[in-house]
Amino acid sequence: MALDHTHDPAARSWLASAQAGGCDFPIQNLPFAEFRLAGTQEAFRGGVAIGDQVVDLAALAAAGTLDGPALQAARACAQPVLNDFFALGPAAWRALRHALFAALNEDAPAADADAVRACLRPQAAIEFALPARVGDYTDFYTSIDHALNIGRLLKPDDPITPNFQWIPIAYHGRVSTLGVSGQAFHRPMGQTLAPGAKAPSYGPCARLDYELELGIYIGRGNAAGEAIPLERAEDHVFGICLLNDWSARDIQFWEMAPLGPFLAKNFATTVSPWIVTMDALAPYRSAWTRPAEHPQPLPYLDSQGNREHGAIDIRLEVWLESQRDRDEADGPTRLSGTSFRHQYWSIAQMVAHHTAGGCSLNPGDLFGSGTISGPGPGEAGAMIELTRGGQAPIALANGESRGFLQDGDAVMLRGWCEKPGAARIGFGESRGTVLACRLPG
Repeated sequence: MALDHTHDPAARSWLASAQAGGCDFPIQNLPFAEFRLAGTQEAFRGGVAIGDQVVDLAALAAAGTLDGPALQAARACAQPVLNDFFALGPAAWRALRHALFAALNEDAPAADADAVRACLRPQAAIEFALPARVGDYTDFYTSIDHALNIGRLLKPDDPITPNFQWIPIAYHGRVSTLGVSGQAFHRPMGQTLAPGAKAPSYGPCARLDYELELGIYIGRGNAAGEAIPLERAEDHVFGICLLNDWSARDIQFWEMAPLGPFLAKNFATTVSPWIVTMDALAPYRSAWTRPAEHPQPLPYLDSQGNREHGAIDIRLEVWLESQRDRDEADGPTRLSGTSFRHQYWSIAQMVAHHTAGGCSLNPGDLFGSGTISGPGPGEAGAMIELTRGGQAPIALANGESRGFLQDGDAVMLRGWCEKPGAARIGFGESRGTVLACRLPG
């Protein structure tokens, strides 16, 4: 991804809130979402965040100020989902980004700025929907630090499977329970096998967990049987959001013998509403590395370009707000922080491997990156790692402790990118809340 004028850290918008300290949505970001005014029956439509506002792309498409590919892209964004926009491909995505950047820039002609100003809606007054019609959801397992942390709990003498270092491991997830930030879900029921028990029991999950992940939205698809080469894989990726892959650990460990997770993962997955485009992330690329003593990727998963800039430094944090925090108006507790740059497999490698056997991807398909954990203390992306399977509970700021999640807990994922010589951009928040189990009968 080449840098261009839209990445200029000195660029400013005529909208003052876009320059506010700590703002996730300066003019260099311009992420996409589906929204409508809260409490109305308006149709959901595409919008782009700038400061504390959102540009209504349906209104902008009708305003008569756009033309060519940018107008075509804005019209595609005026739909209740962004799939048609995704299918247009990188040239159209970039045309709309450039047109919005020009019209929101402090040097924009007055007529262009006025046209966009008339299309602004306050973010405080809107509600979100899932940004795409997700046909298929694939969850990967691509952090070696997470794999080692989990493996040491389950099999200390053999913590990592041999295939982890050769392929980006994944399983197919459940689309029907995807929800946008603000999702509240009931604690799941399932079978578990207690230590020493000879038969399983059925009941509420007792070891509920979160997983810090990124969601990766596919833009253009590929035909069945046509593998996407690594060098062109990111041409098929529109952008990235925050993703919480909620997990019922006690159910998971019983049912994953020998196949992958089922009830342990199909009850809820929460994504942030804003999709940060791959274009916006260009300044934060870094080298993708593999330790020399580790197996190196097979040729179809290796390239000079991927090694030079296949990683992305996306800073990530997990926060927990308990019911008591809300009742007493206390703030949440920060649980951990890490960066996506530590991931063992890159986004391009995920796309290339997913299609290597002939699988077709479609616009709007969603990947989960897999739990993102880093190598240092406090960088674990799941509670099971932080608490060593519940044996070392975490102390919350209000005096409570957690081995696993309790009813009423809300988990917030936050992400941003920053570095010298580049503007800080953010992802907003993914928030989900655990409700009490719905008992049968």
